Amino acid sequence: MEWRDQGILLSVRRHGETSTIIEVFTPTQGRHLGIVRGGTSRKIAPVLQPGAQLDVAWRARLEEHIGAFTVEPVRSRAVVAMGDRMSLAGLNTVTALLSFGLPEREPHVPLYHRTQSLLDLLGQGDLWPLAYLHWELSLLEELGYGLDLSRCAVTGDRKGLVFVSPKSGRAVTQRGAGEWADKLLPLPAVLLGEGDASDAEVAAGLKTTGYFLEQHLARGLGGKPLPEARARYIDAFSRKR
Repeated sequence: MEWRDQGILLSVRRHGETSTIIEVFTPTQGRHLGIVRGGTSRKIAPVLQPGAQLDVAWRARLEEHIGAFTVEPVRSRAVVAMGDRMSLAGLNTVTALLSFGLPEREPHVPLYHRTQSLLDLLGQGDLWPLAYLHWELSLLEELGYGLDLSRCAVTGDRKGLVFVSPKSGRAVTQRGAGEWADKLLPLPAVLLGEGDASDAEVAAGLKTTGYFLEQHLARGLGGKPLPEARARYIDAFSRKR
């Protein structure tokens, strides 16, 4: 069995004396693991940095085997990430959430391209927070926990949407919320693609997406805690504001 594709490196761990096991996210193969022989060498190790764009070829005797990768660098993102605290925190969050949430060997083509575009914005601090927020919405959508922000779940209205139901993920107006308003999550205009996308609004949006990541996605995966990398990024973003 063999295939070749381009992918985003999510994680690396040592395997034996000289090899590593890498985890890549590719458009056709999804999240996929494999061994890189000599992955700890001075030639290959610098290439295997999370977030790197790689050309990968995978081969195994049987499809269910972990198999082995050969890798060629396409684009490194390490220099940008290492040179900026927020960029590094953002990169770590994206790779950690993908490793956490994606099922193995299941393609998610739209999410892959959205992720590639997001990572290409590393270092652009004015664009990254909003792009990252919408990436989290895409992640929830791809994994079956998407939010329906098109109309009020109670009244059917398309305007005046200010809340999100924590159970259904559907938008709600002030009138539709009634006495349940204090039980609902905020729906900042930035989640609707409106407003000035201030840091405060992005932070409010991340609070809402974070709830669904933790209470819906993580619980759907057996109650595993979300990667700490996300909390560190949110903390760094809050302090930056």
